[in-house]
Amino acid sequence: MSLTAHTIYPAPGSKKKYKRLGRGNASGKGTMSGRGGKGQTARTGGRSGTERRGFKASLQKIPKLRGFKSLQPRMEIVTLATLQRIIAEGAEITPAYLKLRGVISRPENGVKILATGTLSKKVSVSGCVASKAAVEAIEKAGGNLVF
Repeated sequence: MSLTAHTIYPAPGSKKKYKRLGRGNASGKGTMSGRGGKGQTARTGGRSGTERRGFKASLQKIPKLRGFKSLQPRMEIVTLATLQRIIAEGAEITPAYLKLRGVISRPENGVKILATGTLSKKVSVSGCVASKAAVEAIEKAGGNLVF
């Protein structure tokens, strides 16, 4: 095949068809012809590139969070009923032991023992805080609590 003037064509995709603006409403690109509305926005060089808004409008668009979220980590909660279920008589209860048994996930946040349920086994608790009722229940069962 010989290359002559009438057989040469541009590479596929190298020629882009231009957007035919301002040829009536039926064309789909009529009316404003891609230049916005009338006035300052319709003029060349008019209007700044960035759109400025008052702070109130921006503030109203932001979704608001209700209430308050504390940044202080929450203590892990363990009940007397849970201790009754998972421990053996005379066991030493520490945050590390509770993590090992899968009762708590973050011992570094601290552990609080609450008096929900009953405790009949003698236990020794250390490194945990407890409610007054929980302390009484542990001591009543013959155990002791060391802070």
